[in-house]
Amino acid sequence: MDVKAIALGLAFAVMWSSAFASARIILMDAPPLWSLALRFAISGGLAVGVARILGQSWRLPPAQTRAVVIFGLCQNALYLGLFFVAMQKIEASLASIIASSMPLIVAGLGWGFRGERVAPLGIAGLVAGFAGVALIMGSRLQGGADLMSVGLCVIGATALAVATLSVRGASAGGNLLMVVGLQMLVGSAALAVVALLTEPFAFTPTPRLALAFAYQILLPGLAATLIWFHLIGRIGAVKASAFHFLNPFFGVGIAALLLGETITGLDMIGVAIAAGGILAVQLARIRGAGA
Repeated sequence: MDVKAIALGLAFAVMWSSAFASARIILMDAPPLWSLALRFAISGGLAVGVARILGQSWRLPPAQTRAVVIFGLCQNALYLGLFFVAMQKIEASLASIIASSMPLIVAGLGWGFRGERVAPLGIAGLVAGFAGVALIMGSRLQGGADLMSVGLCVIGATALAVATLSVRGASAGGNLLMVVGLQMLVGSAALAVVALLTEPFAFTPTPRLALAFAYQILLPGLAATLIWFHLIGRIGAVKASAFHFLNPFFGVGIAALLLGETITGLDMIGVAIAAGGILAVQLARIRGAGA
C-alpha cells in the first residue's frame, strides 16, 4: 500500500466519520428523509452533469446497472435513511459506532451465506468487534438511548454491508463519476417517495443548516464516495475496507468536538475493542486474499 493510498484512506475515514455529526446539525432544522432526498438529488445531479461533460455515458451494461440500483437503494436509501431517522433520538457518536460495525457484518455475511473461510484471527476479530459495539450500545441504552432508534441503525448497517458487497459490480466497467451520480439519484428517488408519505416538507432556514447541508453534499456525499470507489480500484476492496477500523475513533471524536457529546471511559474502552476487532478482521481478509 503506497503513500497515496494511505492518504486517500485517511481522508475517506475522516469524511465518512464526520457525516454523523453534520447530520445531527441538519436534523436540528430539517426533516430527515426530505433533507437526504434533496442532498442526493443535488449531489447526483452535479455528478451526472460533470460526468456527461467529461464524456462519460449513462448507458451502463446491465450487470453494472443492477449493481448501481442495489447500491443506491441499500446505501443511500436504507442505510442513510434509517440512520437519519434514528439520529433524531440518539447521539451521533453512537450512530457512528454502530455504522462502523459494517466490516464485521460483511465478514459475518460472507462466512454465513457465502461459505467464505474465516481465519482464527478473523474469528477473534469478529468476537472482539461485536463485543466492543455491544459494550457501547449497552452502556448507552442504560443511559436512556432510544431502543427503536438503535435497532434502525443496526438494520441500516446491515444494508450498508449488502451495498459494500455489491460495490465491485457497481464500479466495474468505468464511468466512475457517472456511477456515483446515478446511485445517488436512485437513493434520492426512493427517499422522496417515502418522505411524501411520512413527513412534512418543513425546513427552518438557518446558517448552520446551510453550512452542514453544503458540507454533506460536497464532502461525505461526493468526495468521500469518489475516494472510496477510487481507493477500491487502486488497492482492492479488502485492503480499502481496512481503513474502517479508524471510524470509531474519528466518529466519537468529531461528535464530541462539534456537538459537545460526552465520551465516557467505558465508551473509549468499547471503541478500542471495536476498532481492534475491525482491524483484526481486515488483516485476516488481507492475508486470506494473499495480499
